[in-house]
Amino acid sequence: MKKPIVLGIETSCDETSAAVVSGGTHLLSNVVSSQVKLHQRFGGVVPEVASRKHVERITWIIQEALDQAKVSLKELDAIAVTKGPGLVGALLIGISAAKALSFATGIPLVPVHHIAGHVYANHLIKPLPFPLVALVVSGGHTELLFMEKHNRFERLGKTMDDAAGEAFDKVARLMGLPYPGGPEIDRLAKKGEPIYDLPRAWLEPGSLHFSFSGLKSAVIQFLQQMKSQKKEVDQHHLASSFQTAVVDVLIEKSINAVRKTGVQHLLLAGGVSANRQLRQQLTERCRKENITLQIPPPELCTDNAAMIAAAGTYQYLDGHFADLTLNADPNYEMNQRVE
Repeated sequence: MKKPIVLGIETSCDETSAAVVSGGTHLLSNVVSSQVKLHQRFGGVVPEVASRKHVERITWIIQEALDQAKVSLKELDAIAVTKGPGLVGALLIGISAAKALSFATGIPLVPVHHIAGHVYANHLIKPLPFPLVALVVSGGHTELLFMEKHNRFERLGKTMDDAAGEAFDKVARLMGLPYPGGPEIDRLAKKGEPIYDLPRAWLEPGSLHFSFSGLKSAVIQFLQQMKSQKKEVDQHHLASSFQTAVVDVLIEKSINAVRKTGVQHLLLAGGVSANRQLRQQLTERCRKENITLQIPPPELCTDNAAMIAAAGTYQYLDGHFADLTLNADPNYEMNQRVE
């Protein structure tokens, strides 16, 4: 059977990306144009600016992905595009491009959930080992998912307020660090120790949900207290203390999810999965618990179109297509079956 060749398009936030994947596992190209430097002066992503940059870049990014893969439009079996969640204006640029290509060529259009894409980033390194639990940690999402097979997702837990990535960025801003805050805190934490007492939000006993807004508030109160007492805050120790508080909760709840479901495989995915401490400590904990851990390389942790093409391949094989009325859905829900 011929392996389907899928073009992926991702524009959910501030990365304009296109990629070509064969058979859901073989990466032929993955072109990513980041806007990080553009948004740094604003301290975060400005949706209108991000959308305009997507418009400027999307056409040549798609062409570059096809050129690098040495694949023509005629050879494509499907066009997979992020439907949501994300910034609505940004999503619309990718969807409009995908619909235009589908209309012009007759190639099937496949809508993909952004979080499903993050999970399938692992599939590009090694086939997903079903059944499994996936911890997805990114700027806007912190979720625990259970998967028995392709295209089947059961949410075990989610963030009740701030996602882990949001908490990193907000605390980094409080500390006077540049955007994006996650890598900056990780960099400082390497030279610090978790000496400041910050809370862990475990919620009710056995809960697999997350909450990081209280931790953010605790950092605000700590900084205010230190200022009122005219005491100096060590940035390295504060970064380490905050990061450890986040990582402790992520790891413990992930291990609990694996125990509850009885699986042996845990996946880590999303932008925050590039965090050094999270990768190292989760690897060590899984080794002790005899759990098989799978983590994509850093370049596949952040938003990219290769993960969208990989996830879209299995929706294509299941026959889940969209017509030209496809629209962006910034609050797109992940159900038992992503359609």
